[in-house]
Amino acid sequence: MHITLLPNEAPLTLSGPSLAQMTDDEFFDFCRQHPDLHIERTPQLTIVIMSPTGSLSSQRNAEINFQLSLWNRQQRLGRVFDSNGGFRLPDGSMRAPDAAWLTNARWDALTLEQQKKFAPLCPEFVLELASETDSIADLQAKMRDWLRNGAQLAWLVVPDTETAYIYRPGQPEPEVVQGFDNELSGETVLPGFQLRLAELR
Repeated sequence: MHITLLPNEAPLTLSGPSLAQMTDDEFFDFCRQHPDLHIERTPQLTIVIMSPTGSLSSQRNAEINFQLSLWNRQQRLGRVFDSNGGFRLPDGSMRAPDAAWLTNARWDALTLEQQKKFAPLCPEFVLELASETDSIADLQAKMRDWLRNGAQLAWLVVPDTETAYIYRPGQPEPEVVQGFDNELSGETVLPGFQLRLAELR
């Protein structure tokens, strides 16, 4: 199967009995066959294929991962992952957030084989960066899925409106931070980390 999407094209969804029966290893191989695409799998085993982002979204994502990686290099408390790193979650889905972090202890508990594929766990922290073609409602639902799978802190950042949504376990609605003059605190999950939103303008 050959799949091609233009940059910033709307996501493509694939479903059907044969795709639903795909094993984790087969799905991993399917993703490797399309390295230029961002591919995820929902809890319903629907495959969601997203096009490459535009240059502006890519630059913003690089800035986010730079800030997170710089903090992590200083603290050495865990591991940072960019949007190429997928995670196999307890609900059966496979998600690849724009940025993620998990503790060293949980990463080191995985076998080398698990580390090389989609790690079978949910990161403590995830961040999703909205692009022009993303549905905010779909992303908000995805953030709630992250919490249900075990994330301790999840941020949805929407550059077009300079809005950030902060999701925490046990909190029915996210905290809304308006304006990129603000910074987001990593709280107890990422102690000492501050994401400078102004750098995303």
